[in-house]
Amino acid sequence: MANKQNFTPVEWTKVLESGMLASMAVTAAEPSGLWGTLMETFAGGSAFAASKHDPSANELIKSVIADFETVEGRAAVQEALRKGFAGAKLDEIARRALAHLREVSEILDAKAPGDAAAFKAWLRGISQKVAEASKEGSFLGVGGVQVSDAEKATLADISKALGVST
Repeated sequence: MANKQNFTPVEWTKVLESGMLASMAVTAAEPSGLWGTLMETFAGGSAFAASKHDPSANELIKSVIADFETVEGRAAVQEALRKGFAGAKLDEIARRALAHLREVSEILDAKAPGDAAAFKAWLRGISQKVAEASKEGSFLGVGGVQVSDAEKATLADISKALGVST
């Protein structure tokens, strides 16, 4: 079972921030206005937190959650996101997040092959929950679609970047 010790500090930060990037890619694909963005942000955080209490979550997922709950872990993620996304426009955020997820996929395959598939599925699940959190194209919740075409395309891109099936 893999944990923080299996990775270099740089690799670990990339793995640590991958949950947020899976969420950010979907949100950037189809901005949902203030309320929708808040709902999507909450959905990503809730999906992340739910895994803390999931007895079937693997050691790597639990290690990421435990480290993210520390001041140091959150600071490392915030700094990495600040460096990687400062001044980026929405389309660039999605593109950079996908590139990062491809890199994390490669790191996981090399450093944690036994946990990689479950971790990648977890990331894909987070992105799916974010996509389903807010209706797109609705007015005050009326009309619209649950998952827009842009979000569906981004979910497919995330699956491809992670090397998982949808």
